[in-house]
Amino acid sequence: MAEFESKGSSNFIRNIIEEDIRNGVFGGRVHLRFPPEPNGYLHIGHAKSICLNFGLAAEYGGLCNLRFDDTNPTKEELEYVESIKEDIKWLGFDWGDREYYASDYFDQLYQYAVQLIKAGKAYVCDLSAEQIKEYRGTLTRPGRESPYRNRSVEENLDLFERMRAGEFEDGSRVLRAKIDMASPNLNMRDPVMYRILHAEHHRTGDKWCIYPTYDFTHGQSDSIEGITHSICTLEFEDHRPLYDWFLDELKIHHPKQIEFARLNLSHMVLSKRKLLALVEGGYVSGWDDPRMPTLSGFRRRGYTPASIRNFCERIGVAKRESVVDIALLEHCVREDLNKHAPRVMAVLNPLRVVIDNYPEGKRETLEALNNPEDPGMGTRKVPFSRVLYIEQDDFMENPPKKFYRLAPGREVRLRYAYFIRCVDVVKDQNTGEVKELHCTYDPATRGGDAPDGRRVKATLHWVSAQHAIPAEVRLYDHLFTVPAPKEEDEGADFTAYLNPHSLITLKSCRVEPSLQGAAPGSRYQFERLGYFCVDAFDSSDGWLVFNRTVTLKDAWAKIKKGQGLNPA
Repeated sequence: MAEFESKGSSNFIRNIIEEDIRNGVFGGRVHLRFPPEPNGYLHIGHAKSICLNFGLAAEYGGLCNLRFDDTNPTKEELEYVESIKEDIKWLGFDWGDREYYASDYFDQLYQYAVQLIKAGKAYVCDLSAEQIKEYRGTLTRPGRESPYRNRSVEENLDLFERMRAGEFEDGSRVLRAKIDMASPNLNMRDPVMYRILHAEHHRTGDKWCIYPTYDFTHGQSDSIEGITHSICTLEFEDHRPLYDWFLDELKIHHPKQIEFARLNLSHMVLSKRKLLALVEGGYVSGWDDPRMPTLSGFRRRGYTPASIRNFCERIGVAKRESVVDIALLEHCVREDLNKHAPRVMAVLNPLRVVIDNYPEGKRETLEALNNPEDPGMGTRKVPFSRVLYIEQDDFMENPPKKFYRLAPGREVRLRYAYFIRCVDVVKDQNTGEVKELHCTYDPATRGGDAPDGRRVKATLHWVSAQHAIPAEVRLYDHLFTVPAPKEEDEGADFTAYLNPHSLITLKSCRVEPSLQGAAPGSRYQFERLGYFCVDAFDSSDGWLVFNRTVTLKDAWAKIKKGQGLNPA
């Protein structure tokens, strides 16, 4: 009997695996796989499966394969294969030398199909796809047998070989399993195993013109690789009897299929079909658009692998479908960045401030903390001069109650610098827009409080106008305005719920000079504004582009506080 200590939180999948180890099932082995179809980019739902499969394999001293279930050449591309591998490695997982493709097994799968034909368990059917669907029946009406169901073994072998040889047109014939047209499970009503498809495959070229279906491929691929536990999402629960049937009829190694609830995230769609529609419809700039729920989009937006792994661990594994509030994912990202992201100052909507009593031409170097959460990150130098920029929103000429920032006659603190007081306001003569503020500063307040004990109620961030670097900042928000975008609602498709303000681009921003040459993908907290990431594609040596990762406001903490729970 094997002894072990579970390292993760208990869930029903861990319980099954631990029970199998104790009972010596599969010889105590744990061998899992992550089996994506290369027909799109991975999204946050796939991250849950990646973390689960690779994580469990590591926890129990087992292995986890990466296998591409590439059985549909009309929708699969090498681009998707490469992006999937990049995303898995970015998340922090490695499949070693165990990179496999279902297409590696096409010859073996063909022989399995021949074996079932010879056993009288499969037949070539000439019904069209529409006719097969009609003959299949419904949940309340049993199916009808195909008129081709009782062809002889010899005829089926001949037709199947001719299908492979390319004699027939696409859609003219299929190979079906012979199971039970009256089964209450529609998946068992003589499912299709092979279809004719004259299309070039990204790996096998034009060698094949018949391709196995996912249902026929998946279990046999698991068997060939020696998988012990085939972990998949809940929609495959009704397919499990078919998974078992093929393996039992072929009398080959039989993994155990276990289903768990897929991840549904609020304010997002996780259907590949819908994500592809967003890309092809031009609603987003591509699969890696920072508003997309793809891992490449999250990476470009500045999400960290650790935060996504933490999120996947927190949501756990369940048997029942539910929707997770996106605020929890953002909380995990914010929590990780708070510990590791350097602080800097940036002004997104600059308002010019002239300090009248500060000597012209003078320049000071002030010391600023890189991260108060981690003193080991040290400090940096920030230049200060007579002319500064502050945020437009940090000034109001006629402030309401509880507005404590700068106003005429009012004094505030500049972060790491001095107290300043607004003494004059310069406006555009035509529009009345505030264009410039004139202030005075108190030299005795450098880096701290006033010696006379007077207090101010606000501290503002700023940048020196002379030294600041121009930058573009993209403010990203939720892609959809509603928590659960529906496929159809009173005739509207899911794109009707797209958020018109999901991207706001600011091109007149200024950031402190320490960001000169910031590396693509590097992450920062813009003090008082949020967490931002240097765009990995649109930034250059002469022009910095920042993507807002998350705001500082923690909606999840507020939600959990209202429920009387700890956000952690």
